[in-house]
Amino acid sequence: MEGKAIKNPVATPGASIEQKRYGAILDIAMKVGLLVLVITFILYLVGFPKPYIPVEDVSSYWGLKLHSVVNGEEAGYLHVTGIEPGWAWATPDNLKKSDFLTFAPIAFLASVTVICYLSILPIFLKRKDYIYAALALTEVLVLVLAASGFLPSGGH
Repeated sequence: MEGKAIKNPVATPGASIEQKRYGAILDIAMKVGLLVLVITFILYLVGFPKPYIPVEDVSSYWGLKLHSVVNGEEAGYLHVTGIEPGWAWATPDNLKKSDFLTFAPIAFLASVTVICYLSILPIFLKRKDYIYAALALTEVLVLVLAASGFLPSGGH
């Protein structure tokens, strides 16, 4: 059998329709998210709208832990700045501040995988490929649950 290539009868050339849709949405969403992130960061740097923590003060907080106690008193970053943990940044009042506004495109970029999976779910269902549909839906549910802050993982 020397010199003969073994062909895989299952493999098909090119990307599948769900791979193409996932990739197309991922490509567009990544570019949009990155563009909006750059714009919101520039807005923060110029101070418009007014940030919660001015750019010139940010370095004074770099050495703080998120939560810490010094001499029996809370002295962590959240306590010192008065910032609420988790999704509190997403309130309308906070989104009027340029530093919190930069979190929105980051959250969007983090959710792109969910958007991509939801976009290919109808393809699996139309094809009656229920196992892949269930896997895609399970992935969406796990990612949404992880991002929700309901799990006691310490992330939120």
